[in-house]
Amino acid sequence: MPVSAVLSSPDARDVHSFAQPLSARVTHVDLDLVADFESRTLAGTAALDVDAAAGNALTLDTRDLDIESVHNAAGEALSWQLGEVDPVLGTALRVELGAARRVVVRYRTRPGAAALQWLLPAQTAGGKEPFLYSQGQAILNRTWIPTQDSPGIRQTWSARITAPAALTVVMSAQMLGAEAGPTPQQRTWKFRMDEPVAPYLIALAAGDLGFRELGPRTGVYAEPSVLEAAATEFVDVEKMVTATEELYGPYRWGRYDLLVLPPAFPFGGMENPRLTFLTPTVLAGDRSLVTLLAHELAHSWSGNLVTNATWSDFWLNEGFTVYIEGRIMERVFGVETATMQAALGWDSLQEEIKAMGGASAPDTRLHIDLGGRDPDEGLTDIPYEKGAAFLRSIEAAVGRERFDAWLRGYFDRHAFQPQTTSGFLADLRANLVQGDASLGQRLELQRWVNEPGLPEATAAPHSQAFVRIDAAADAFAAGRPLDADPATWSSAERVRFLNRLPRKLSSARLAELSTRMSLDTQHNSEVRFAWLRLAIANRYQPAMPQLDEFLSSMGRRKFVLPLFQDLMEQGAWGRQMARSIYAKTRPTYHAVTVGSVDKVMSPP
Repeated sequence: MPVSAVLSSPDARDVHSFAQPLSARVTHVDLDLVADFESRTLAGTAALDVDAAAGNALTLDTRDLDIESVHNAAGEALSWQLGEVDPVLGTALRVELGAARRVVVRYRTRPGAAALQWLLPAQTAGGKEPFLYSQGQAILNRTWIPTQDSPGIRQTWSARITAPAALTVVMSAQMLGAEAGPTPQQRTWKFRMDEPVAPYLIALAAGDLGFRELGPRTGVYAEPSVLEAAATEFVDVEKMVTATEELYGPYRWGRYDLLVLPPAFPFGGMENPRLTFLTPTVLAGDRSLVTLLAHELAHSWSGNLVTNATWSDFWLNEGFTVYIEGRIMERVFGVETATMQAALGWDSLQEEIKAMGGASAPDTRLHIDLGGRDPDEGLTDIPYEKGAAFLRSIEAAVGRERFDAWLRGYFDRHAFQPQTTSGFLADLRANLVQGDASLGQRLELQRWVNEPGLPEATAAPHSQAFVRIDAAADAFAAGRPLDADPATWSSAERVRFLNRLPRKLSSARLAELSTRMSLDTQHNSEVRFAWLRLAIANRYQPAMPQLDEFLSSMGRRKFVLPLFQDLMEQGAWGRQMARSIYAKTRPTYHAVTVGSVDKVMSPP
């Protein structure tokens, strides 16, 4: 379906953007910005190519941008005005186009721009140079780029970024090289993305970075002190790219490189095209957390190639990606490894549904209503794990070979286009169900997408390895010693064991557990997280220094938010500790993490 047809569909209206793409649509963005680490601002121009009829106005999304001027390609001033401030969406910038089809906005970001985090040298691994990175998903890129910040309005882009000469600049695009900057203390880096992408996927980082090649089209950027560990951890990335191509067609972005960011990065990873951003918490030292890498790679097909048209369709990105992640893990690391990860995801889904108030809660639907809300409120396990369960149920109904053929064709038919939930269902009916009424009924498509909870017949993933782990956990919970050797368990098995234990255990049993599982010296962040949640539930004081260190050493929201929630639920004991730790860690967290934790620390 052509992009214009998708955008004209009623369910493609993006309530999180001021843009009116049917009147005037941005097709290309050309950035020319200077990074000033002293003022913590980016300043320069964004030149926008526009598809519009004569006389139409262009409406852009901005938030906390200081607009200096707006002119056309010839340098002639254009009439513009800013609308009222919306606390979630920011401010609309309306430009009277006249005959202009290229609009140049001169502007400056503010030091508190939510998408940007400016780190002091002390906040980096090397401690010598400052660091800057952006995180645009879902609607934060409007805090540093005045454009139509909607996932359905895909745009090509290019950039010139001037930064201190000691720093390497990288972006989610082809790097065209660097040249001398305006002063001897600066360099200017050039980038180009020829394929149209959703605006949230325009990403920037600058810091003291080295690079290590991993394969013919893969490599990793990281601070020099982290680079060797990262290259060792990600040695299988080329195999993963090849495995995914064998399943779902060619990788269409040229290179697939990785960037290991400082610990403040709020997510496990961000699937920016050509350059996945990663948290250092994935560096476990034993490649036990590479499932995260498989997830971000899978986004090169689901999310980047075919993108949710609105944030109500977010499950089209994440449900597909979790499903494909499992298929990559299965092909590269074996069926049992993939099944264990799917079972852990299923456990998380059950917990999420319970936390939301049960299976009737409206936000347990895949196609979620986010009107009037920040789209981050939809970033739960529902789009990820319920979406993946939905796709697994379709595979079970039609068989893997038939489902794979449909999914590969789906990516081909909708490559570099936005997609809505209704568009997905239409494609599924036309190209997989193909008029088979019995199959259509068995798939329960509307039940999965538009109704809360899970269909009754949904089967949980079954891991044979977890059968013995569950038995060991049940025996330990019943007071028996831990007879198994946890050193032989995978990280998934250790997480499953800790999560299955009752939330009330004696200090003696927790001490035994800590010793047997070497939890005081644990480097795997997922295992540490599971252990610390158990320790908080029991107010186990010997683990609290670990908790303080963990929360002070990284800003990944997946870990930070639940741990502060757990503390705040522990009465005066936990609230006092939470506030003490947060007072010192809050300035080190990204705005995404702060925005979530603030609500927990200061409930309405």
